[in-house]
Amino acid sequence: MSTKLLEVNQLKTYFKTEDGMVPSVNGVSFTVNPGETLAIVGESGSGKSVTSLSIMGLVAAPGKVVGGEILLEGRDLLQLSKGEMRKYRGNEISMIFQEPMNSLNPVFTIGNQISEVIRQHQKLSKAEAREKSIEMLERVGIPGASKVVGYFPHQLSGGMRQRVMIAMALACRPKLLIADEPTTALDVTIQAQILNLIHRLSKEENTGIILITHDLGVVAEMADRVVVMYAGEVVEEANVFDLFEKPGHPYTIGLLGSLPKLTEQREWLDSIPGTVPNMMQMPSGCPFHPRCPYAQEQCTQVHPEIQAKDQGHYVRCLRMEEVSV
Repeated sequence: MSTKLLEVNQLKTYFKTEDGMVPSVNGVSFTVNPGETLAIVGESGSGKSVTSLSIMGLVAAPGKVVGGEILLEGRDLLQLSKGEMRKYRGNEISMIFQEPMNSLNPVFTIGNQISEVIRQHQKLSKAEAREKSIEMLERVGIPGASKVVGYFPHQLSGGMRQRVMIAMALACRPKLLIADEPTTALDVTIQAQILNLIHRLSKEENTGIILITHDLGVVAEMADRVVVMYAGEVVEEANVFDLFEKPGHPYTIGLLGSLPKLTEQREWLDSIPGTVPNMMQMPSGCPFHPRCPYAQEQCTQVHPEIQAKDQGHYVRCLRMEEVSV
């Protein structure tokens, strides 16, 4: 039996348009182990969030998962009915969304919303669910939790609302937690607190985490392994140390090169020329070749397969051996 908590195999999620089906996630594969933090990074439009919504079974029309497997402890979530998936969602797998004000219901109290999640999956009375809600709020570091359960979302700061979302996501002790840009729009001090909180709780519960972000500083701090996505595909996968020390894909090198460095004083940061391609008008060959400094004629004609660079390090590039930092 597999020891993997989550196995995503050749996942394909397409969106229906007037011009036909357009791929947003196109053959993505990765695994997550219990207690491990996997970061998924890439620019906006690379398919990170659609991948997470596909795992949660929350892709809305006109989007649809059209192929692949999503195995949670060996069971394919794509084969579950909507009712069966509801039993998994919030219980076995949970998600922290990017903007808590869009995820929390403004007309219900914090206590009502956390209790609803708990009572959906556990046979507890209203009073017991309320007590557990207070316990979860205390666990995520919210002072005066017994009062906060009676507050409405607008009465809390952004950092406190994000803590509420974490409490809600972890209320049923899920095996897998997906955090989609969990610190966006928070100041750096609160960001650090939220990330440390997620990391600590995951280690205490041995919860697997998928951390979706574009912030490589967060990746360096939090991740065990990293998946780099571009144009709906995985272009590189490695443990966090290998990725930062010896990146193998030109796109990863470009992302790392755009980071400011404490050892250098520069007026301008490096950037990757161009933009992520329109998924309806994908270039031939390697999707990254129009922006790639290493591209040759072969790159415009052949779509590269992902291949091993080192043990546990995989790269999708025809010129992998020539690419260097």
